[in-house]
Amino acid sequence: MRVVTGLSVLVLGAGGIGHAVVSGLETGIDRVDPFKDMKNRPRGGHGLNLLLVGTDGRDKISKAEKKKYRLGGAPCHCTDTLMLVHLSADRQRASVVSLPRDSYAELPEHTDGTTGKQHSAHPVKLNAAYAEGGPHLTVRTVEGMTGVKIDHYLEVDFTSFMKTVDTLGGVEICTAKPLKDSYTGLDLTPGTHRLDGGQALQYVRSRHLDGAADLGRMQRQQKFMAALIKQTTSSGVLMNPMKFQQVAASMLESVRADKDFGTEQMLELGKAMRGFTPASSEFASVPLEEAGFQVKGIGSTVKWDARKSKKLFQALQEDRPLAPQLPKQPEATIVGVAPEQIRVQVYNGTPKDGLGQDVDAALRGTGFNTTRAPLNGGPSDLTRTVISYDPRWDRSARALATALPGCELKAVKGQGGTMKVTAGSDFTKVRRVKAEDPQRGEFGTVTGDQVVCP
Repeated sequence: MRVVTGLSVLVLGAGGIGHAVVSGLETGIDRVDPFKDMKNRPRGGHGLNLLLVGTDGRDKISKAEKKKYRLGGAPCHCTDTLMLVHLSADRQRASVVSLPRDSYAELPEHTDGTTGKQHSAHPVKLNAAYAEGGPHLTVRTVEGMTGVKIDHYLEVDFTSFMKTVDTLGGVEICTAKPLKDSYTGLDLTPGTHRLDGGQALQYVRSRHLDGAADLGRMQRQQKFMAALIKQTTSSGVLMNPMKFQQVAASMLESVRADKDFGTEQMLELGKAMRGFTPASSEFASVPLEEAGFQVKGIGSTVKWDARKSKKLFQALQEDRPLAPQLPKQPEATIVGVAPEQIRVQVYNGTPKDGLGQDVDAALRGTGFNTTRAPLNGGPSDLTRTVISYDPRWDRSARALATALPGCELKAVKGQGGTMKVTAGSDFTKVRRVKAEDPQRGEFGTVTGDQVVCP
């Protein structure tokens, strides 16, 4: 979950910052050698592949912060989040694939990093690879499962995540529904919020918001990652050497990386990515065959769909985009119910001919399921547009009201699932709206611009 900070290493390494500044930052990175003596590795493909790993290290966080942000308890010394990031050969696209921490995995034979004991190959949950063999076993396991050769390894913890977000001035997140998790302390009302480091950590850690559990949390982590890219690329950090050094120094303080990820790599990647926007990123999750695959001695795991996951990782190897190329959509306000799911009957409440047709067409144009047959009804001199709705469909009514700013909401028990819009003389236009959870393509893929705040 803290792995979003790792992507910042790439985004923040702006070529114009200068070799001397980045060289100074590099000395603060803790080094690991996850590729030592590795044999029979997958063949290299096109582009660059990074494994971003989030651990629950919290040694440098104060007692007050631990209490405030519900960070108590002992760390498990395992990986809470793993993401495979593919940077295209032309450096115009970043594809981020979330690997569920509870994925069913089979560890190769290895030496336990803590006890020194020899282990034969055995099944585990994917996040246990780090606990048994650290970065080296984690890389071996991921390469074996994906068939993708890892070029670089980046590992971050709670501390670097919180400091990076705070130094950037916070990150903006939008939600159309309340988000409350008693385990992490997250409590967000519907709307737009600028999260500080601690709040951001609560957001990406929360997994008790709905029935989606870890899978829902992965989608929120991807959404946050897109927002982080937007904040970084639009805040002037990349063009301001002093600000860049401040942000990067905070971030790299708790980062671990392979020994070959140094100054030249940071400068090269940063220079290539200076034109990055949220639309340059795409996010996917490994397709699953079974979400509750029971394994004796391990418990409930998630099992990958062998055919679909192979297709996904083959696309990365061949440097192909995961998201379909869609025409750019105009900005839209996020609502809690998809317009396509809301049935609407339009009435003309004024003497103006054709107003009902105009309102029906405008609502249909932003996605609402209108009857396409507006009627005359109610008073003939209505000044304010009214939405009549059954209280059982109040979320749909609020979504529709967002598209008709200034309208009046009127609850009518027993009306049923169809919303009734009576257009008044105050009508000028329909505001574009879209569902909070966008339509995801193959592999559950979305692009960053689909999930950031408009």
